[in-house]
Amino acid sequence: MSGLVSIIIRAFNEERWIGPCLRAIQTQTYTNFEVILVDNNSTDKTVERAKEFDVVLINIDKFIPGQAINDGIRASKGEIIICISAHCIPVDENWLANLIADLDDAKVAGVYGRQEPLSFSTDYDKRDLITVFGLDKKVQRKDPFFHNANSAFRRDTWEKFPFSETATNIEDRVWGQQVIAAGYKIVYEPDASVYHHHGIHHNQSAERVRDVVMVMEGIENWSDNAAQMDPANMNIVAMLPVKSPVVHYGGRPLLEYSVENALASELISHVVVAADNEEHLKIAQDAGCAHTFLRPESLSAEYADVVEVFRFTLESLEDAGVFPDIVVMIEETYPFRPAGLLDEMIRRMTNEGLESVVAARPEQRHIWLKDGEDITDVGDGFMPRHLKSKTAYIALIGLANVTLPSIIRGGARLGERIGLHEIVEPLAGVEVHNDQDSGLPVGAAQKPKS
Repeated sequence: MSGLVSIIIRAFNEERWIGPCLRAIQTQTYTNFEVILVDNNSTDKTVERAKEFDVVLINIDKFIPGQAINDGIRASKGEIIICISAHCIPVDENWLANLIADLDDAKVAGVYGRQEPLSFSTDYDKRDLITVFGLDKKVQRKDPFFHNANSAFRRDTWEKFPFSETATNIEDRVWGQQVIAAGYKIVYEPDASVYHHHGIHHNQSAERVRDVVMVMEGIENWSDNAAQMDPANMNIVAMLPVKSPVVHYGGRPLLEYSVENALASELISHVVVAADNEEHLKIAQDAGCAHTFLRPESLSAEYADVVEVFRFTLESLEDAGVFPDIVVMIEETYPFRPAGLLDEMIRRMTNEGLESVVAARPEQRHIWLKDGEDITDVGDGFMPRHLKSKTAYIALIGLANVTLPSIIRGGARLGERIGLHEIVEPLAGVEVHNDQDSGLPVGAAQKPKS
């Protein structure tokens, strides 16, 4: 098969997933394809991210699943149609070739591929995907099951059997029923696999779901270490807000230490500085920053909200045509940032499916609170008994905070699903605000290793 393939992607607020999905599609061994994105008025940066790739954009105002697919097909040209959800990521470069191979048989109406969970998928989702999408290929002559999150069919089949434009769900299984009743076959192809971060069923108790997952993992020898979204293929941006005056440490501008640390990262693709003065911008440019922005006066006041500064920086960067998958927020006041820290935190975020990762130092010292002349022993009567055996952490949020762009856009630095990255190096948490702050020898702050 060598004809044009049209890949139809339905999306609504898929900013986090659309980039990895489209990048995986671009790596396919079968290269004669077009991509049609059917977007349901996304309010995030889904469309902007998609425009980084060669896609045809269709916008719809009302989402009806089958109608959205039909609209995408009407705008397409291919003789073969692929449907894939925006939050599905092809596992390898042979996904497309494997998905369309069985369509050489005229009696095959449609093919659907395997869906694998990510390691950070919930037990509910793992249960769904592991039990429904097995390892054996199937030819369905009576079973009408079909799932268009990862599927293929010929245009001439669709012309006979378009998707329902009234069904509000399971439109794919309605379609499967129609083609099976007409004497066609449906093929399940496990070698055409995608990572799907959520499942296809719901309900049941959490305990029962965990039991099912444990059994299925044992039966199928399924590994919880499925390949994750590769941060090496993502657009990851480090952002540094700086303000007057220019502080020097060890005979160098303090800003240089953080810029060099970010540039030494294997995974960070852009380092961005937002400053309230031209001197800082010059320092950043000389240090290798490709993007520098001068903040407006409203974000340069002494008590300006740093989150608003980050949001301004993100918006300025996106206006310049750079749309990050992940943002690394760091501040210049931490010159002793450990080498490799930023990459470790980025990988943890992608591997564990977190919304944010923040550097934090464990705190085990005894603490007292003083209110006037009254002193309260936090470790004795203030802390509840059930918390005394647990470890307290002090966030070093300016040292390193890795998060999603949507979190910043929403006016925060941290999402709901947070990972704490433990910092053990004594110097890492030391801040420098002026030349006299640290009292440490100049040699304590070394250039990060490349």
